[in-house]
Amino acid sequence: MTPSRFQLNWVIDDSDAGQLIKDFLKNEEISRTALTDIKFKGGSIQVNKEEVNVRYKLIAGDVLSVIFPAEQPSEGVQGEDIPLTILFEDEYLLVVFKPAGMNTIPSREHPTGSLANALVGYYGIIGLEATSHIVTRLDRDTSGIVLIAKHRHAHHLLSKMQQKGQVKRTYEAFAGGLLAADYGTIEEPIGRKEDSIIEREVREGGQYACTHYQVIERHRLFTYIELQLETGRTHQIRVHMSYLGHPLLGDDLYGGDVSLIGRQALHCKKIKFKHPFSGEEMIFTTPLPLDMSAILEAARLF
Repeated sequence: MTPSRFQLNWVIDDSDAGQLIKDFLKNEEISRTALTDIKFKGGSIQVNKEEVNVRYKLIAGDVLSVIFPAEQPSEGVQGEDIPLTILFEDEYLLVVFKPAGMNTIPSREHPTGSLANALVGYYGIIGLEATSHIVTRLDRDTSGIVLIAKHRHAHHLLSKMQQKGQVKRTYEAFAGGLLAADYGTIEEPIGRKEDSIIEREVREGGQYACTHYQVIERHRLFTYIELQLETGRTHQIRVHMSYLGHPLLGDDLYGGDVSLIGRQALHCKKIKFKHPFSGEEMIFTTPLPLDMSAILEAARLF
C-alpha cells in the first residue's frame, strides 16, 4: 500500500485572483511554520500541477495544490493492534469513543495500550503517514468522545478552534450527595497541589476555570448531572465538583465514594464543532457506558 500524503486543493475564483500564493495561504490559516516545512522537508506547492513558489500571482481558474511533507510517527509511540470504536472518519479527522481504563497518550506507568498507540497502529493499516494528533483528551478513567486530527494542519485548525471555545463538549457525571440547586456555574481558579504532581485544587493564583452544571436526576446517594466547560483545565470537573462538596462517585483522588464504581463516574457524551474544511456543523453523541448505566438503572428502582 502506498502511504497517503495530505494535500489541499483550491480552484481560484475572481475574488482571489491577483493575490500572491503566500497571502492566499495565510488567509487559509496555513502557518509560516507549515510553509517552511513544505519548502524544506519534501512538500510541494503547485499551480495546475506545475511546481511554483509562494510569490506566484494567482489567476482566476488556477488550480492551487499544497502537498504537505510526509509525517513521521513519534518514536515514543509504538503502533498497536487495538480495536477502535470509530464514530466518524474522513480524510481530515476522526471521532472515536475512548473507554474508561485507557490512557489518551502513553505515560511512564502505562507506556502501551493508549489511544495514541491504537491510532498509530490503525494508521499503519490504512497507509496514513501521520502521528497521533489528539485534539481533545480525557483522563484515563473518563470515558467518552475524543476528537482526533489526521494531519498536522488539521490539528492546527482544530486546536485554534478549541482555544476559541468553538469545540463544545458535554459531559455526564454522578456527583456524590444531593445538589441543592438545579443548575449553577463554578468559576474558581485551578492549580497544581503543592505536594503532588498529579492532584489539582482550587487555589489562589491558579488558572481561570469555569464549569456549568445542570441536574438531570437526584437519587439517594448521588445526583446525575450534565456539565459543560468554558475552559479545559486538567481534572477541571473533578476538582470543581469536589470543591462544591460533591466529589464524583468513584473519584478516590478527590474524595469520592468508591462503593458503587471503581473509577470516576464521568463520561464525555457529546461533541459539537464545525468541520475545519467544509464548515459543516458536526455533532456526535454516545450513551452512558455500562458501568454508569447499571448504577443509574439500579438507583431508579428505589
